[in-house]
Formats: sequence, C-alpha cells, structure tokens
Amino acid sequence: MSIEAFGAACIRRVASFLAVGAGLLAGGCAEEVSIGEPAALESARLASSALGADRTEERRHHGSGGARGRWRSRGVGGGGALFSPSINPHDGREIFMASDMRGVYRTRDFGRKWTNLDFRNIQGGVLSQFRFTADPDVLYAVTYKGPENVIFDAATLAKSTDGGATWDAPVTTPGAPGDAHYLFVDPCDTERLLVSDTRQLYASRDGGRSFHLVHTTDWPGGLRVGGVHWDGDDIYAGTSDGLLVSRNGGASFALDTSIGGLPQGEKIVSFAGAGHGRRARFFAVTFSAADSAGNPLVTANTTGGELDAYAGLYRLKLGERRWIPATNGLGPSDKLAFVATSADDPGVAYAAGGDRQTLAPIVLKTVDGGASWRHVFRSDHNANIATGWSGFGGDMGWDFGEYALGLSVSPEDSRRVAITDLGFVHVSDDGGKSFQQAYVDPADDNRRGADTPKSRFYRTSGVEQTSGWWLTFPDKDTIFASLTDIRSAYSEDGGRSWARDGANGLTLNTTYHAVQHPITGALYAATGSVHDIYQSPWMRDARIDGTQARPARGGIMVSHDKGATWSLVADLGRNVIWLALDPNDPDQLYASTVHSQTGGIVHLDLSAPGAAPEPLPAPPRTQGHAFNVHVLKDGSIVATYSGHQPGNTRTFTDRAGVFLLPPGAPAWEDRSSPEMHYWTKDVVIDPNDRTESTWYVTVFSHDDRFFGGLYRTRDRGLTWQRISDKVRVESCAIDPRDPDRMYMTTERDGLWITENLNDDAPRFFRDDGYSFQQPVRVFWNPHDLDEVWTVSFGGGMRVKRVRALIAPRRAAPGSSARPARRELAAPAAQRPVGGRAPVLHETRAAVVTSSPDRPRRARRRAAATRSDAALAQRRRA
Repeated sequence: MSIEAFGAACIRRVASFLAVGAGLLAGGCAEEVSIGEPAALESARLASSALGADRTEERRHHGSGGARGRWRSRGVGGGGALFSPSINPHDGREIFMASDMRGVYRTRDFGRKWTNLDFRNIQGGVLSQFRFTADPDVLYAVTYKGPENVIFDAATLAKSTDGGATWDAPVTTPGAPGDAHYLFVDPCDTERLLVSDTRQLYASRDGGRSFHLVHTTDWPGGLRVGGVHWDGDDIYAGTSDGLLVSRNGGASFALDTSIGGLPQGEKIVSFAGAGHGRRARFFAVTFSAADSAGNPLVTANTTGGELDAYAGLYRLKLGERRWIPATNGLGPSDKLAFVATSADDPGVAYAAGGDRQTLAPIVLKTVDGGASWRHVFRSDHNANIATGWSGFGGDMGWDFGEYALGLSVSPEDSRRVAITDLGFVHVSDDGGKSFQQAYVDPADDNRRGADTPKSRFYRTSGVEQTSGWWLTFPDKDTIFASLTDIRSAYSEDGGRSWARDGANGLTLNTTYHAVQHPITGALYAATGSVHDIYQSPWMRDARIDGTQARPARGGIMVSHDKGATWSLVADLGRNVIWLALDPNDPDQLYASTVHSQTGGIVHLDLSAPGAAPEPLPAPPRTQGHAFNVHVLKDGSIVATYSGHQPGNTRTFTDRAGVFLLPPGAPAWEDRSSPEMHYWTKDVVIDPNDRTESTWYVTVFSHDDRFFGGLYRTRDRGLTWQRISDKVRVESCAIDPRDPDRMYMTTERDGLWITENLNDDAPRFFRDDGYSFQQPVRVFWNPHDLDEVWTVSFGGGMRVKRVRALIAPRRAAPGSSARPARRELAAPAAQRPVGGRAPVLHETRAAVVTSSPDRPRRARRRAAATRSDAALAQRRRA
C-alpha cells in the first residue's frame, strides 16, 4: 500500500485513515511492572500530549490474558547496554528498544513503564531495529529469534500485522541465512523495504515477500547502512560506500559519485534526512575507514562503541554537490556515532556519542540546519537531567553509560528524543531542554541540577537487562542479589525497591555467589573481575586468566550487616565463582576459583583469621575451571568443573564434569557421564533424599552431538539418566513444598517445570508466564515459600507468588515421606517435551541401556480400573 503524500503529513493522513483498525504493540507481554506510587509530575507530562493518546489508553489492557502479571520484574533498573530506540510516529509515547542480551522492551507512556516482549515472539540484539510503516498495524524488525533447541545465532526479519501483538506474518530474509543487518522501511508505505546482510543491499516492493539485489560492497569490512531517506520514488541511502540513490522507487540504485566533500579515508556510519523535494537536507557522521595497519574500522557490525574512530559530522542540501563540515559547537573531546532527524523539519537534527574526556554520553542539537550545534544532554552536575541511580555523584557516574548506543527522534515531533547507552535510557519531550531517566520508577527520580545521591533505593520501570547469578535471603525483609557489571543489588523491603550502593565495598565487576553462615548470620560472597564466566564465549583462557598487564582478580568478601556493606576476607588473585560452607562445621569454607593454571577449589578456615587458603587436589582431567562445590552431610565434597577453551580458541577440551571427593580420600573420583566432559554447569543435590545420593546435573551442548540436557543420578554418579534433552540447560531447583515439582532453566528456551520429577521419565512443560529466554536459577524465599524468584542472563530478576495446598505426594527415594504443598494452578498453556525413553549411563564403563517410557502415576492408577485391552491400547498409543 502506498500513500501519495510526503513526510509527516503522509503519516498523519494514514494514521487518521487507519485509526479504526490500528493495533497495539502488545508483543505478547507475559509480565508487567508493578508500580505502587503515583508518578512524578514531570513524568506525567512526558506521558501526555502525544498523538494517539486516546487510542493508546484504549489499548492499555490488550495483551496476553492469563499470563499477565505471573512474573513481575524486580530490581534497581538499567545496568546493561541498550540499542536502537524507535519512537512510534503514530503515537509519540510508544518506544521500542533492544538489549544485547536478547530482550526487547516497549513503553506506551514514554518511559514511565516498560514491558519485556515475549522471547517466543521476538528477540533483541546489537543490530535489532524496529521500523514503523504508514499503517500502525504493520511493523518490521530485525530479530535474533531462532529455532528452538539450536546452538547458533541467527538474525532474520520479522513482520507484524497486528501492531506487534505477534511477529509471525510472512516475510523472507534475503542474503546469507541468518545474516540480516540493516533494515529500513518507507514511512509512507507498507511494502517498500531495504535490507542488508554483511556485504549486500536488497530491496523489496511487496512487503518482504521477495527481494532483489541492488548493491554489493567490495570493502573488506562489509556494508554499513547508516540511514535511508525516502522521498516518493527518490530514495537516498547513506552507506559506508557513499550515497546510494534510486530514482525509480527502489528498482535500482547507483552511487552518486558527483558529490564530494568527504575526505578520502572516511566512511559514513550514520545518515539522516529531513524535508522533501528542494527542502531536503542530509546529515552524516563519518568514521575513519581503517587503522594505520589497514584493518577496517568501519564494518557491517560497527556500533556506537567504536566512536573513537569518529572522523566528522557533515551536512548537505539536496542539489548541492559537496558535503560541508558541520562541527561548529563540538568540543575537542566530543566524538559522535549517530545523527537523527524528524521527517518534516529540515532545520532540526540531533547528534549523539560520547565525551572522551569526561566519559559521559552526549547529545547535541541544531536548529539551523547544522550551521551550529549546542549540547542539550548536560551531564555536569546533572544540569538538565532527572537521574536514576547513575549520574553525576551517583552510585555509578556517567562513565558507566559512557556513550550513546542508540538515538531516536520522533518522525512526527522533533521535540521527542530517546537516547540509549551502555546502561540506561533517557528521554526528552521538550526538544532537549530537559531529559528524564526512563529506567527506574519516575516517582524515584532525582531532581535536575542536583548531584545524584548515593545509596538510595529505587524501583524498576521494567528495564531490567542485567545478569544475575544468585539471591540470598538473610531475613524476611532483606534480599542480596549477586549480579554482573553493577556488581550487586540490595533490598530491605522484600524486593520491592533496591539499592545499587556504589560505596558498599564490592569493587570487582561481578558478584557470583553468596552464602549465609547459619550461626553468625554473616554473608560471604564470591567475586571476580571477569563477567559471565562459563557463558559463551567466556571459557577461553585468554579471557578468564587475564594478562600480565591486566591480570584477573577475585576474592572472598564478608558482610556483617546482611549485605549492606562488605569487606575483604581473602584476595585469591583469580576469579571466585562459588562458595560452600561445611554443614558439620560452618567455619570451614570452600571456594571455587577459575584460572587455567591456578584455578580449583580451595579451603579456608574462618575460625582462623589470616590463615592462608589451602588448595584441594585437582580432580582428574580438569584444568582449573571449577564451578559448583557442595559439602555433603557425611563430609564428602561434590563439585562440577565447567567448559574450557585453551588460549583464545573456541575449541572445547574434555576438562568438565562432576566429581566426588569422599571423606579423607586423597583424590577425587570422576563421576561424570561422557556427555558431561565438555560443558557441565550446575549440580543440585536433592534435599528430599536423606542419603544425598540423588543429584541433578545440567549440561550445555557444545557441538552438534547435542550432549546438553538435565541428568539425574540416584547413586552418587555411578549411573546417570538423561531426563531432559533441551540442548542447553542452565540449572534446576526443586520446590521445597513438593518433591515432585522442579523448575528447569535453559539458555534459549525459557523456564520449564515438571510435576512428576520422581517418575522414571519426568515430563517438562514450559512456564508460559515467563517471557525471557534465559533464566539462570530459581529460588524460593525461605521466609515465604509461596514467593518464587528467578535471576537471568540479561533479563534481571523476576518474582511471582504461588499459593499452595497440602496434598500427599510421593517423596524422593531415600527420603522420609511427608505431605507436600501443591500449587493451586499449573502454568498456562503447558506444553510437554519429548516422551523419549530415559537413558542410563554407567559412569566408568560408559555402558548405555534403555528402559521403557512409563506413563504418569495418575494414569497407572486410572488404568487399574479398566480392562486389559484398554490398558494395552493406551500403552501402544
């Protein structure tokens, strides 16, 4: 569909014409943010006076029905990289943005609240983009959503025809499979698209059903498409090869070599146009094309993080033959990566990047077509910025966000601007006169013109893109979260609000694990300078061990005030990832450390301050990549070692597995199934087995043999049974109220549940109320067992409450039978996995035997009352 009108006028006409059928950007949201206090007045202003406000209010409750509110985001807000903010031209309060951790976030009130779109519909990434069309219901995106049970990344096109509620409308992705890069859509049409892969640019004039090749680069770094300006049949694409122009609606493109002004050795990385016909004006940001050795600095994958290659900012009026430098107003340490305009206001443009001296994000604005620029994001003492916990003087300064990773200006209203960076999102609705943080509840704002206070508590707005590893519950009100990048978070009100206290004594990048001494109440934490250990690709020696100039660091910290402040117990000189206290003598602490030469498990006597940590012998086959460690009641020690990649390679060695050190034994016993030799994750000891012989071990697939899954032993690792074949299983947790119920977390497939864990072949069902793809671990609040929490790899923390009833259940083998509490309702839209027969592995001889898949216990009881023929028929089915 094409609308013969120009710019914002065309968008207004189409928006009016299609208002009755306009859909909601609902995205299948499976959770919502709970905000308990009225929003601040300044934030209420941001959410008002937008086109389509009435329509958005009508859409408010459109969504995913029963799944809504099951899991709620909790945390301090922000803390991870955000990309590609996109303001809806039909409703200026609506914004999409993505994180590099696969999350896609949407707000319908200009940043007061955000929802995380369900990963089964769409997934984000560094190059995610969200494009609106002339029809409010038709959207296109670059998504990183791939098939289930895969171990590779794929970027493809997605299309929605219902305003973003679903993303399964037919569309093809041209070029190399899974290699979608840049996407641009005619705002006055629904059918015209431009899409690139690493080296080629393709055009579609039928809504993505088919594409034709229009340009191929010979630049070694690939093709960067910085932006596209649509003007009827005239289309202008600013690329790393130059300005590509079509005069026939996209049927063909050619480089306009008649336009000069860009110095040799510079390439366009960001491009924007405004106005139409003779009024059109273009802006471009360039980077140096290559370094002194000739290596490309501009590539198909260039982001705002490469801003140190910034070369220049230029402007061009249509009809002129030369780009003109447009740097009046820029400081000597200002480096840019983005430029953006509003469709019909050629005098106004914004540019964003970072100040490399203050290490703060910057936004500049021109109102005279680029002749002069002025800073409008004034971070010094937060002059015009209402901040969250990051800002001048805050728990983390502006250097945490550091530089822009995305910039959007509303095509309909040049006063509406959004900027994202390495940690946060900020918005303005008054043309940059003021900015507002949009990652914590607006009621928790810190006022403009004042330094950001330290140690305050905040509630999230729903932007939760940090990675979490562990939760500790010192008492009924206090929760301590072990996190990456922002190090930790601390709550004193049961998780409703959180502090990211920059002065709490935790100085290394990541807190991985924390345990509480059962007698003194002290917390001990495992910390390290390297983040995301044992996530791909953080298993390489080159990344984990550090260098002579910058060695890895790590240690054990202690808190005597429930996690509010911390001090050093032992500096181990390498990353520490796990801790365990001996249940028979909790003053004996064991720590897992990570280093290819010096890593392993060490023992520390807490009753002897200053005593040197004592290393335990290395288990067979391992090379310093210790992970979980548990001390059993009989004094045995169980440990997992995880993936190892030597040097800077991506080759896995067989250094992983699960190991047992019996009491008084001089050496470890290898209790690994062969599938565990490459990328083992957690070992969970079944708390319902009084002999502690039942263990669950999670495994990631490392190649196309697909060894991943969930494995169970009932004899301390002598034999193993694979009870789930999901390709990458992170961890699992058994419901303390029900020994038959377990949550299982996965890397790409979300959160799963079984309610017949102790059967020979448990059946797992997806928890459809959990919308993020990679939960890491699940926790029950020990002070309130109806409260369940998750931490995730890039999706923050989430919580739900589940009421339970007392119901008799079969206990785990070796346990004392006790009634278990049963949930009132199972997860919505449960979907079973498999039904494949369990496989037993004898650890030493690697003998594989099979046993038939048994029906569930309830079915066996029902079958006993029926005829033999009916029973046989059901078994055959």
